[in-house]
Amino acid sequence: MLDKLQALKERFEEVGQLIILPDSMADMSKYAKLTKEYKDLEKIVSAYDEYSLVLQNITSSKEMLDKEKDPEFREMAKLEIDELRSRKDELEEELKQLLIPKDPNDSKDCILEIRGGSGGDEASIFAGDLFRMYERFCEMQGWKLTVLDLTFGSAGGYKEIIATVSGADVYGMLKYESGVHRVQRVPATESQGRVHTSAASVAVLPEMDEVEVHLDMNDVRKDTYCSSGPGGQSVNTTYSAVRLTHNPTGLVVTCQDEKSQIKNFEKALKVLRSRLYEIELAKHNESVGAQRKSMVGSGDRSDKIRTYNYSQSRVTDHRINKTVYNLPDVMDGHIEEFISALRLAENLEKMQNSGLAE
Repeated sequence: MLDKLQALKERFEEVGQLIILPDSMADMSKYAKLTKEYKDLEKIVSAYDEYSLVLQNITSSKEMLDKEKDPEFREMAKLEIDELRSRKDELEEELKQLLIPKDPNDSKDCILEIRGGSGGDEASIFAGDLFRMYERFCEMQGWKLTVLDLTFGSAGGYKEIIATVSGADVYGMLKYESGVHRVQRVPATESQGRVHTSAASVAVLPEMDEVEVHLDMNDVRKDTYCSSGPGGQSVNTTYSAVRLTHNPTGLVVTCQDEKSQIKNFEKALKVLRSRLYEIELAKHNESVGAQRKSMVGSGDRSDKIRTYNYSQSRVTDHRINKTVYNLPDVMDGHIEEFISALRLAENLEKMQNSGLAE
């Protein structure tokens, strides 16, 4: 670990010199990347410097203890060594956490997609319940959620709803929500009082920009049409809604959130880039082998990840076998307990894979 920390400190000093070079300051993209790397490394180097100082002080205190004859001074030296050792253990744990490989997308905004799955009308209603859950969670986090496109269910909820979420570390927290969410309850549409099992899929995609995902516009067909649903004067009167079709993959993205066709086009492009990134990421994960697939961080939208049982007020996350009995609170947006537990499980997994765990 010490060799790795020393190498990172050398890189930190190197980046510090690169930032102030004229060619770096002239290229805003390069300058932004260097600045971010410098800030990320600064936390590690600061902890490493303190750790090195603590080790030096432990050595000095031990030498003083070996030479000192006065009982009072010896007792003081022993107390100081105990305190330094305690701080050493704390810093070692902190450095292990800082050295865990980080997902470069964690700090990005994201695209949130929710679709009703098996279960007919009840699945659409449940998709609406999930959207409200995430809407409340975003409010509590101080994030901005903007709906891009939606299709209402015939009995309520949504067959599909797509939104962007922007704020601090949005993708890093919401990425654990990707997968199939299952609900067990008596639907409002059920006359016999029987419990039904329905499902909705959630996909959380990091928002990608032009530099990160190459998109050949010659491969994209753009169609415009009148926006539909509740809205102002532009609804059903102007061709502001946009549909993009990516010919090589068959991906279709629509956006009718804005009155401006140009703004809808820009938003639709963001969603298309994110979906193309997801396809490439899935190919990469498949190529590196199933043994390296993370249990909690794979984000596979086909995996059943969580069950919401209304009769027992129970919510179970199947990836970490965590169950809570406060379903109303969870559905009101209080999902922090699951996200924290999933993040901890993923970090432990990464520590073991990188040899940092004991």
